[in-house]
Amino acid sequence: MAFELENTVPWGRNLDEYRSMFNLTNSDLDKRIISFGDGPASFNCEMTALSKSVVSIDPIYGFSTSQLTGRIEQIKDIVIEQTRKNLENFVWTKIKNIDELETIRLLAMDRFLKDFETGKIEGRYLNHQLPDRTQFDDLTFELGLSSHFLILYSQLGFDFHVACMTEMLRVAREIRIFPLLDLNAKRSELLDSLVAHFQTDFVVGIEKTDYEFQKKGDQMLTIKRR
Repeated sequence: MAFELENTVPWGRNLDEYRSMFNLTNSDLDKRIISFGDGPASFNCEMTALSKSVVSIDPIYGFSTSQLTGRIEQIKDIVIEQTRKNLENFVWTKIKNIDELETIRLLAMDRFLKDFETGKIEGRYLNHQLPDRTQFDDLTFELGLSSHFLILYSQLGFDFHVACMTEMLRVAREIRIFPLLDLNAKRSELLDSLVAHFQTDFVVGIEKTDYEFQKKGDQMLTIKRR
């Protein structure tokens, strides 16, 4: 089935948030990183400005800057209003209020949009949809990330998640997935089964992070080669 932009909710986060979500140390930032489902995050742009190595993967990168700008304009007020109606489901500490949230998100997405065409030419933004096999050789990357994609969309099913994570582990020595909640802000029903599946051949862990915006959404899944 063709990927359709009108069915997506592009919503971007920044480098500081990625560092907190994934417990990224200065040493981690120096690794070769592949990040899946990045959408309009400014992570790649900001890392590139620091001369770091990141490749971002997402099917929305098959669209033009103008198309993505239009879609962000269409959904930004909807997302903010939905958040406003559910303020009690979020932790308002690092992000103080709904206005600050909107400012942070729009700044991240603006940075992305300004960098997008250059990043595509440089091969930093790749149009690709998991679980299809990527173009990369085995273990091309040291670290693979998935922010607000895998596990969050638990309705995609166990087999889909296994296939996606297997491809991530083919190209990266370690992967980290955040958060471990589903779209209803509950611990994903897939989590225990995924841990059991991968711990046979990999070192699997659940780690607390210092990022919590969704209540109880302060853990990530790590899977590493033995």
